[in-house]
Amino acid sequence: MTSDKSFGERQQIPDLVIFDCDGVLVDSETIANAVMAEEITALGWPVSTDYCLRHFKGSHLDSVLAAIEEKTGQPVPGNWLSDLRARTDVVFERDLQAIPGVHELLDLLVEQGMPHCVASQGPQQKMAVTLKVTGLQPRFEGRIFSAYEVERGKPHPDLFLHAARSMGHEPARCVVVEDSPLGVQAARAAGMRVFGYDPTGHDTRLVRDGAEIITDMMALPAQLGL
Repeated sequence: MTSDKSFGERQQIPDLVIFDCDGVLVDSETIANAVMAEEITALGWPVSTDYCLRHFKGSHLDSVLAAIEEKTGQPVPGNWLSDLRARTDVVFERDLQAIPGVHELLDLLVEQGMPHCVASQGPQQKMAVTLKVTGLQPRFEGRIFSAYEVERGKPHPDLFLHAARSMGHEPARCVVVEDSPLGVQAARAAGMRVFGYDPTGHDTRLVRDGAEIITDMMALPAQLGL
C-alpha cells in the first residue's frame, strides 16, 4: 500500500474523490442536530445543539440510540427514530442549502474528468432528501454509498473501501473529504488521504486525526493538483 507520506509529498492527482455528505456537500449538521437535541430532550435527557454536534456529528444513529438509553435508563420508543427523520426532513425541505462552493467545485471536477462519489454515514433515504433539495442528486446518480450497506460504519474503513471498490479504484489512490473526526479516522484507516472541511478553522480534532484542513471548498482543486 502506498504510504500516506509518499502520497502527500508527491501531491499525486488522485483517481477518485470521495465526499462525505452531511457537512461536506450539504449544510445539514446544525439543522439536523438542533432537531435531534429537541427530540432527545423530550425523552428526558436535556441536551443542546452544540452538545449533539460535539458528540454525535458523524456518528451512526445506532450509537445515538445507545447513548440515549444509557443516559435515560429507558428504551427509546420504537417510533422515535422514524419521527426524528420525518421532522428533520420537513426542516431540510424548508431550510437546507448546499455547502458554499460545492456546485462550482463539482463543475470543475467534471471538467477535469475527475471521478467522484458520495460515501455517507447516513442512510440512502436521508441522502435522497438532502441531495435532492440542494440540487446535487443528479450530480451523483449511481455513485451514492451508505454505511448501512457495510458491516461497520465510521470510524471503521468499511464504507470508504466499499466506495473505492464499487468505483473501481485502489484505496491508496483515493482522496476523502470529511468534516467529522469519525470520518477522518475512517479514511485514514482505509489508507486514504483525507481533507477535513472546517470553514471555521477551529476544529483541532480533524488535524489531530490526520486531516489536511481546507476552509473553502474551492481550495480543494489546488490541493489535489488540478
